[in-house]
Amino acid sequence: MSKKKQPNEILPKDLDGEAELDRFLSPEVEEVDDIVEVTLRPRTLKEYIGQNKIKESLQIFIDAAKKRGESLEHSLLYGPPGLGKTTLALIIGNELGVRTKITSGPAIERPGDLAAILTSLETGDVLFIDEIHRLNRIVEEILYPALEDRAIDIMIGKGPGARSMRIELNPFTVIGATTKIGSLSAPLRDRFGTIFNLDFYSKDEISDIIKRSAKILDVKIDKDALEELAGRSRYTPRIANRLLKRTRDYAQVRHDGDITRDIVSDALSMLDVDPLGLDKGDKKLLLALIEKFGGGPVGVETLAASTSEERETIEDVYEPYLLQIGFIERTPRGRKITAKALKYFGKEMPRSKQEKLI
Repeated sequence: MSKKKQPNEILPKDLDGEAELDRFLSPEVEEVDDIVEVTLRPRTLKEYIGQNKIKESLQIFIDAAKKRGESLEHSLLYGPPGLGKTTLALIIGNELGVRTKITSGPAIERPGDLAAILTSLETGDVLFIDEIHRLNRIVEEILYPALEDRAIDIMIGKGPGARSMRIELNPFTVIGATTKIGSLSAPLRDRFGTIFNLDFYSKDEISDIIKRSAKILDVKIDKDALEELAGRSRYTPRIANRLLKRTRDYAQVRHDGDITRDIVSDALSMLDVDPLGLDKGDKKLLLALIEKFGGGPVGVETLAASTSEERETIEDVYEPYLLQIGFIERTPRGRKITAKALKYFGKEMPRSKQEKLI
């Protein structure tokens, strides 16, 4: 008799969009987008496009673990949002032929919550902890012996009669994901056997991802449209797929359903996504730096207050891409505009700052 699947559990080969799983996407994504995104996810390392060095390493480690009949070493994935950390974690469980359970740092509020999850893991299971940098320190201390010794220590009773009891755990693998590796404590970070940094994708890789997604969605898209869509996707698969879906909607309602370069341009102009992939939020941030603060440097808290954005949104959503394309830079005194960004907006710096601008 097959075991009933729990809501937070992914069984091998069950990543086809019908699986029930907790997703940790941005608030802007609608439920229907969530379902489609799961459908577009690759299920194996062979299907996964990009991050080639990481894939090669993972394939070796997975094959070696399977040959030895052991669990994979605990792994940490870090990088900006939308680059495929969750997808890689699910692929690892699928490649190992084991179940993957999903949770997140904020969801584990008490040590007992983590203890319940860990003791429910069966031999070889993968536990994926998204936003692992947001684990509170008390919960984190329970995780240390679990990662290192496959055991947890729990306190029984209170006061003078309290005693510690050690519970042995089945062999398992923790895969942590974070956008802020610097926020992880050194003791936690050091307990991961492998650490992988996911970086932005190349334009060709994004084009290949869009081409694959279009095929799954049964959407016809020509080569020029692929190139145009890839150029506006911020080198990020999640954004590429989201823009493809919105362009598909536009093409089906306003045209015959096929996607051309002009349709991409019209659809994304309607969504205020320019040819470089900048939207209203990016432009508001950059123009605030230029017009309100003379190009900077300015502290991120001040910048957040002046643009009515959360500091975390600036650091996690806007900055990674703006740094990648060389529009801003971080200095000890704060954020600073670059000459490249000024040229893009047709702006000039005040004379007093021109000689200091890089």
